[in-house]
Amino acid sequence: MIFRLLPLAVLLVMATGCRAVELQAEPDAAPDPAPAAVRAVPATHQPVPAPPGANGLSPVLWVSLADHLGRGGRSPLLTLRSASGPLTLEDAAGTQWSSGTISIGWRSVPLDTPLPLARRVAGPFASFESAERVAKRWRQIGVAAEVAHPGDWEVWAPQASPLPEGLRVRDWSGSTTTVVKPVLESSEGGTTLTGPIQIQAPNGLLWKGGLYRGPFRLQPDAYGSWTLVEQVPIERYLEGVVPHEIGAGSPTAALQAQTVLARTWALANSHRFRIDGYHLCSDTQCQVYSDPRQAGRAVRQAIKATSGRLLSWKGEPISAVYHASNGGVMAAGPEAWAMDPAPYLKAEADGDEAWRNRHPLPLMQSAAVDALLQGGAGAYGTNHPLFRWSRTLTAPEIKRSLGAEGAGLALPLTVSVLERGTSGRVLALKIAGSGDAAPVILKLDRIRRTLRRLPSTLFVISPQGGGSWLVRGGGFGHGSGLSQAGAIDLAWRGWSTEKILRHYYPGTVYGPLPSPVQAP
Repeated sequence: MIFRLLPLAVLLVMATGCRAVELQAEPDAAPDPAPAAVRAVPATHQPVPAPPGANGLSPVLWVSLADHLGRGGRSPLLTLRSASGPLTLEDAAGTQWSSGTISIGWRSVPLDTPLPLARRVAGPFASFESAERVAKRWRQIGVAAEVAHPGDWEVWAPQASPLPEGLRVRDWSGSTTTVVKPVLESSEGGTTLTGPIQIQAPNGLLWKGGLYRGPFRLQPDAYGSWTLVEQVPIERYLEGVVPHEIGAGSPTAALQAQTVLARTWALANSHRFRIDGYHLCSDTQCQVYSDPRQAGRAVRQAIKATSGRLLSWKGEPISAVYHASNGGVMAAGPEAWAMDPAPYLKAEADGDEAWRNRHPLPLMQSAAVDALLQGGAGAYGTNHPLFRWSRTLTAPEIKRSLGAEGAGLALPLTVSVLERGTSGRVLALKIAGSGDAAPVILKLDRIRRTLRRLPSTLFVISPQGGGSWLVRGGGFGHGSGLSQAGAIDLAWRGWSTEKILRHYYPGTVYGPLPSPVQAP
């Protein structure tokens, strides 16, 4: 995860430091304001219109190509280049510009009247899934909670909102005294623009080595910065996802399965950046969306063959999570994130009958996980380079990874597994020092996001002396849902697209898009 600072245009007085937290059965850490007669409740963030619904037979997704632009008015120039011919730009005030290259700078403009902001903040969280679960709990008691991504995933609610039981929050208040404006730079000087800004690229926009067709928008976000957004029909969006997620050379059934999942995931997650006025990002916080030109004939045929089809459960798009390799055993959803159980995301040994018989679940003991990691005969997807792996971690490396949270841990350290899930994955990892400082406990997806050299949480760990630990593991990614390596293996074995999808998401329905698709 990339850590970013909040906009300098927002004057912050943070009550606590930035520290990932889990739901804890402890009393609220933030004071409740006195009830009163009362003044208007300040907004939680700078207002941004929600994106249009991603509905219908051919929904259009608003996908961020670059976010947090112009932060503090001092970000680098945004340079947009046409593949050929001119780009055309028009802002909300009607200013128009046409050129093969457009450069946009940033300036902070004082507001006539400061904008007060106040909110209750839960988090940060290691993933959107964990944040969304908290937001849902808050909404269940009538609070308009929203997931935000100012740098890490957080949940924001209005000042003085009641709290779900056991949720710890911090209260924040401040005011925005300036607003960042985009400035069109030209040889004649700079022209301040008013958003949102529409950008057309008839022959395509060159961006980070790719060619994108658009149209595009430059629009403000909830934090006082700006986002470059492409408005892309979902079937074209898949051209930029499928080859970058599973590889354009994968066998047909695996390509089609990946296409169905990418389409399903996009629609089920089209609310992910609603607070910022768009649907999805283009990096690993969402699905990787990159140069669509890498979608060769096989990928385009997979998109066409599955057009308009997704996986659903009770009439809604499923949580279509997937990953590179499960190491021979599928994870249940709650083994990866703080999410409610999904009946189609089950923990199961992923292999032939002999493999399943050798490794019956649950695998909650280290010895059972160690036995699974000793071999792979009969498992699906064994050709992945990280099907089996080992890493050596040292105490200084672990302390660096923990950052401020581990600063008080005195050497030597101890590292121990506190809990495993049904699939054998580590659910809680304890890192303790030799002094009086409280140990750090990493849970679920926070384990890999903190100890970034670990490809998965399916591992056993043993001390090696001298302040080092040998970690032996299997798989790459969270392990829940489809294993791309497994799907490729099964496709080469002759399995159909539908059979692969039923294997990894039992009980789901493969078919046309429900109309309209309703985001959570």
